Amino acid sequence: MEQSGLGKVYLVGAGPGDPDLITVKGKECLENADVIIYDRLVNRSLLSYAPAYAELIDAGKEGKKHSLPQSEINVLMIERARVGKKVVRLKGGDPFIFGRGGEEAENLQREGIPFEVVPGVSSAIAVPAYAGIPLTHRDHASSIAIITGHKGCGDESKISWEHLARGVDTLVILMGAAKLKENMDRLMEAGCDPKKPVALIRWGTWKFQETLEGTVETIAAQAEQRDFGPPAVIVVGKVVRLMEKLRWFNDR
Repeated sequence: MEQSGLGKVYLVGAGPGDPDLITVKGKECLENADVIIYDRLVNRSLLSYAPAYAELIDAGKEGKKHSLPQSEINVLMIERARVGKKVVRLKGGDPFIFGRGGEEAENLQREGIPFEVVPGVSSAIAVPAYAGIPLTHRDHASSIAIITGHKGCGDESKISWEHLARGVDTLVILMGAAKLKENMDRLMEAGCDPKKPVALIRWGTWKFQETLEGTVETIAAQAEQRDFGPPAVIVVGKVVRLMEKLRWFNDR
C-alpha cells in the first residue's frame, strides 16, 4: 500500500535522440512533472514539455564522468518523492536496457517509493534503423544479441564472446566505441570472421548522425583515422550490407 502524501517516480525512456521518438506516455509524464532529472544524451528539446514550475536537474552522466554520482541521483529521487513530488527520471533510450533503470527501481522499491516504468525506444533498435540497417531480415538474420562493450558496465566475464561470434546473426554493441579495438579483437579471438561487416553509427537519430562502415578487422583503424568516437552504436553482421540500399535518413 502506498504511503499517504508520497509522490511517485517515473523512469522514462527518452528515446535515442530524435525528440519525435518520445512515447506519448513519456511526453505526458514530462508535462505533469514537478521534478525532471535527465541524463546527458537526452535531447534538451524534450524539456520544453515541462511545466514552468518544474525543477530541472542535469545528471550529466557520460561514461564514468557523472555531474551527479548515481548515489546522489538515487537520493534526489527519493527525497523529492517523499515530499509528494512527481519525479521524472529521464533516461536516454530505454531505461531497462543498459540504463541502470533496474538498479534505480530496486532502490525506490527498497525505500517504499511508488514508481512506474515508461519504456522508451532503444538506441539498439532505432539507431540501426535510421542508418538503413534492419537487425533482422528473412534472407540474412534471424537472431540478435545486444551487449555492452564498456568495461565499467557489469562483469565482462558474463559475456560469452564465443557464442556471440559464432551463434548470433546480428550483434549490437552499446557503449563500445571507446573500446572498439578491444571489442573487435575479442570477437576475432572467439572465432568471428574478420571480414564480417560492421557499421559504427555516431549520434544516431540526431540531425548530425554519421555512419562509418568497415569490417571486424578494419573498423577500429578506420575509426581512429577519422577520430570517430562515442557516442556510437556498433552493428556487426551481414545486415550491415543492406545499408547501401536502405539508407534513408542521411539522404534527407
